[in-house]
Amino acid sequence: MIHKTIADFPKDFLWGAASAAYQVEGAWNEDGKGPSNWDVYVRFPGTTFKGTNGDVAVDHYHRYKEDVALMAQMGLKAYRFSIAWTRIFPKGRGEVNEAGLRFYDNLINELLKNQIEPIITLYHWDLPQELQDVYGGWESREIIEDFHNYSVTLFKRYGDRVKYWVTLNEQNIFIMHGYLNAIHPPKVADLKRMYQANHIASLANARVIASFRNYVPEGKIGPSFAYGPAYAHTDKPEDVLASENAEDFNNHWWMDVYAWGEYPKVIWNYLTREGLAPILEEGDLEVLKKGKPDFMGVNYYRTTTYEMNPLDGVSSGKMNTTGKKGTTPDTGVLGLFKTIRNPNLEATDWDWEIDPMGLRIALRRITSRYRLPILISENGLGAFDVLEENDVVNDEYRIAFIRRHLEECQQAITDGVDLLGYCVWSYTDLLSWLNGYQKRYGFVYINRDEDSEKDMRRIKKNSYFWYQKVIETNGKQL
Repeated sequence: MIHKTIADFPKDFLWGAASAAYQVEGAWNEDGKGPSNWDVYVRFPGTTFKGTNGDVAVDHYHRYKEDVALMAQMGLKAYRFSIAWTRIFPKGRGEVNEAGLRFYDNLINELLKNQIEPIITLYHWDLPQELQDVYGGWESREIIEDFHNYSVTLFKRYGDRVKYWVTLNEQNIFIMHGYLNAIHPPKVADLKRMYQANHIASLANARVIASFRNYVPEGKIGPSFAYGPAYAHTDKPEDVLASENAEDFNNHWWMDVYAWGEYPKVIWNYLTREGLAPILEEGDLEVLKKGKPDFMGVNYYRTTTYEMNPLDGVSSGKMNTTGKKGTTPDTGVLGLFKTIRNPNLEATDWDWEIDPMGLRIALRRITSRYRLPILISENGLGAFDVLEENDVVNDEYRIAFIRRHLEECQQAITDGVDLLGYCVWSYTDLLSWLNGYQKRYGFVYINRDEDSEKDMRRIKKNSYFWYQKVIETNGKQL
C-alpha cells in the first residue's frame, strides 16, 4: 500500500522512552528491598557477560532526579519504567515496604512535575526470590494471588496519578528463556514445564487486568509482547506453511490469549498430541476471557524468516551474547519450522535483523487480527557506542534506525493503525541482562563499563538532540 499523502502523528502522541528496574536502578539491597531472582542468578559463574550484574546498574535509584531533568530537557512526553516487586514486598508477599512505595511516589511526582506521563510496568522479569524458593515461582498457581495482591497495592497507591499500565513485560521471552533455553532464571530446559508456567502467567495477567478497572477506572492497561513477525523464506508452499506455524507458535499463542482468552487451535492440537499442552483447570478459560486489555503493548526489534524443518532437522542453538556478528546459529522446532538469515536485511552485531518495514507489518497484523490500540513499548538499537573527545557520542546509526522505524509508524497510522505512542528502548544506557554494559541502547551515555563503575556521568548522545527535535515538531522533522 503506497499512500499519496501521509497522516501526521496524533496531537497527543506519547513520545517516550523506557527502562526496567533491575537494569537501571541499582541499590539492590537498600531501603528494605529483598532479593529478586536476578539478584541471585547473576552470582552463578558464566550466566552473564563478564559476570556483570545490576547491583549498582546505572544508579538510577540515587540519580532519578538528574535523569528526569534530562528527560524534561529533551521534552519527553512519556517514560515507561518498571517497579521492582521486592522493593514493595521484600519477600513477594506479606509486609509492605513503605520505603519502596515512597521511592516510586517520588519518581512519579518528579515525572508529573515535568509534564512527563508515567507508564508503569508491573513485572519486568525480577521475580522475588522468596517466591521461587517457596513454591517455584511461575510454576505454581499461588503466584496468581501474590501477583494480584502486589498489583492491587500499586493500583491503590499510584492509580490517582498514573493512567497507563503494563502488566507483564515480554511474557514470551522470560518464559522461554527461563524454562526452555535455560539462559534466564530459573534456568530450566523442560517444554512441559514451560507451557504450564506460561499458562499460569497468562492467568495472573488476566486476573490483574480484570481487577484494574475497579481501582483505576480512567486508566488503560495491557501486556507488552515481544512481537517478531514471521516471514516465509521462499514462495514454496512448505516454507509458507513453516512461517504460518511460526506465527501461530511464537506469536498468536500469546496474543490470542491476551485479546480473546483462547489458545490457537492448531498449536493446541499439536501440543496435546506431543503431551505438552498446559493443564486447564475449571474456570481457567473464563478468567482468561475477563482479562481483555485496553491496548496491545508491542516490543519490536526484528522480524524472523523461516523455512521448512524436517523431523530430523534443526532444533535449539546458542544465543549471541558477545556482539560477535554472525555467531548465531539457525534454530527451529522439528517438523514445524527453522530460522534462516534473510538476505534482504542487514543485522546488528548481535545478529538481530534490522527491518523497519517489519514494524509496519507487525502493527497492521495486530490491528487486523485484534482490533486493539497499540503502544510501542520498546524499539531501539543496541550498539557499541564510543565516547569521543569533548564528551561526544556520534550515534548516527541509532538516529537512522529510529528514524526509519518512525517513518513506518507514520505509514501504519495512515493505514489506520490506532497508535498510542512510541517508547524508545532505552532512555539511558543500562545493563543489558546477559550482554553486560557493552550493548548500549540509550539516548544518554552512562560513563561506566563491565570493568568499572567509573563516575557514571550522564552524557547526551547525538541521538538525544535529534529525538528532542522530533518531539518538539511532533514527528514532522524526522
